[in-house]
Amino acid sequence: MQILPFYMVCDESGSMSGPGVDAINDALPELHQEISTNPSVADKTRFALIGFSTQASVLQPLADLSELTELPSLSASGVTSFGSAFRLLRGTIEKDVEALKAEGHDVYRPVVFFLSDGIPTDDDWRSALGELHAEKFRYAPKIIAFGISDADAAIISEVANFKAFIQESDKVSPAVALREFASSLTRSIVNSATSMAAQGGEGFQLQVEDQVTGFSSLSLDKM
Repeated sequence: MQILPFYMVCDESGSMSGPGVDAINDALPELHQEISTNPSVADKTRFALIGFSTQASVLQPLADLSELTELPSLSASGVTSFGSAFRLLRGTIEKDVEALKAEGHDVYRPVVFFLSDGIPTDDDWRSALGELHAEKFRYAPKIIAFGISDADAAIISEVANFKAFIQESDKVSPAVALREFASSLTRSIVNSATSMAAQGGEGFQLQVEDQVTGFSSLSLDKM
């Protein structure tokens, strides 16, 4: 089979407590329902959920969502260690892709939806990001980064290598922005799998929106 792996990497630091994690937790069942009940989408995609704060952890290992009854919930505490997220993500992607290939699947480059509401509290996060972005990393993912609340637009742009978005705080609340983030992720998975099926795996293009309600797109040009 041809498989497109998606990773949702969410900030679980203390600043996300209350409406932040509540909005994501409310949206996860909808994401699960939309994808798991569409066989042509579920067959071609795999989904994983990673949470990070002081440390990072794999909350949901990469899976076919049609084989799960529900997704785990996020909880908020601790500080914002970007580095722990990037290190765990790199190792997890490498293990997951190797496992899929060993099963005989053709695997597309992984896609990461990264979300944070703050500024990294660790000093070495850029070196961990560099290892994730590095050309020598055979499975370096495409990263779509979203920033809400106090997130720094320049840092969110630096994390991304495909697309980046920052909350329009004067137009929507963080809770509304988070729901739109989850909806955008769901649509991207569905539309990408549909495109893959239509093309028969030939000339496939990742389907990610250029505009997301409540967010402004950011330039990824590096100077």
